[in-house]
Amino acid sequence: MFKRFLSNKLYPVIWLSIVVIISVVILAAVNGVTSSVLEQRKIEETGGILEVIFPQMDRYEIEDEIYVIYQDEGKAGYAFIASGSGYGGEIEILVGVDTSFEIKGISILSQTETPGLGARITESDFTDQFKGISINEVALESEGGKIDAITGATTSSRAVVDTIKKKMGEVIDSLE
Repeated sequence: MFKRFLSNKLYPVIWLSIVVIISVVILAAVNGVTSSVLEQRKIEETGGILEVIFPQMDRYEIEDEIYVIYQDEGKAGYAFIASGSGYGGEIEILVGVDTSFEIKGISILSQTETPGLGARITESDFTDQFKGISINEVALESEGGKIDAITGATTSSRAVVDTIKKKMGEVIDSLE
C-alpha cells in the first residue's frame, strides 16, 4: 500500500505542500520573534538621530507619528518622518523643526537612489542646506527656493524637497 502511494503522481505535490506549510509556519514564527526587536532597534536609531538634530534635547514623546522634542521641560520642536518616491524608489526622511517651524536638520533614513549619483542626497553637502529654512523656502533654487540640486540628480533632489515640503505642510496644519 505504501509503495502504491509513493508511486502515485500526487505524492510529489503532497510532499511539496507539506514542506511549504512547514516553511511558512517557521518563517511566521521567526518574523514574530524578530519584528519587535527590529522595531525597538529602529526606535533607538531614530532617538540617536534626534539627538544629533536637537543636541539640547532632554527627551521626546511620540504623538500621532510626530516626535515632540522637549528641552528644560518645554517644547523645543518637532520631528516627523516624510516618505516619498524618488528616481530609484522610496525615500524616507527624518525632519526636525523648531517651534517656529524652521528646519533644524534632516536625515535620510532610507533610499534606493542610483549609487554615486542620486544617492548623494544622503551627503551633508545636500542635507545641510535645509537647516534654518522655513516651509516657504523649501524648493530648488531653480524654482525660487534655497536648495541647490545635486548635479545630475535633479529628480532625486526634487523628490527630497517635494517630500519634505508636503509632509511639513501636513504637520504644521495638524499642530496649529
